[in-house]
Amino acid sequence: MLKIENSKYLEKCQKQCEKILSEPEIRFVGIISEMGKLIAGGFKKGVVPLQDDSERQTLYMELALRVATRREFDSSMGRVKYSAARREKVVMMSFPLKNCILMIVAVPYVNIDRLAYRIIQKLDQQ
Repeated sequence: MLKIENSKYLEKCQKQCEKILSEPEIRFVGIISEMGKLIAGGFKKGVVPLQDDSERQTLYMELALRVATRREFDSSMGRVKYSAARREKVVMMSFPLKNCILMIVAVPYVNIDRLAYRIIQKLDQQ
């Protein structure tokens, strides 16, 4: 397993984020460590974040905790492919990966299942 601190791994993660960020409905793509730290990604050019840095860091940590909690049920229900929440202002999606989490923030009107399918296709191409 590659360590998250590995510069080649981080470069690969950043390229993966940029590829996914090209989807028109996406505002933000980030790869979050299992400890809740943003290790790659960012906002699409011109997008104004809805939270400040501190709130985003809290969001990343909460996501990491939620994903870890869901993994406890993998043996009985199978692993999570993705999770999504439709909020008033955005859609938030997470895709658990081997040793990190892909986090997506998209526009509120996006078709969640279609976007998830396109993202999974991009992940499978890696």
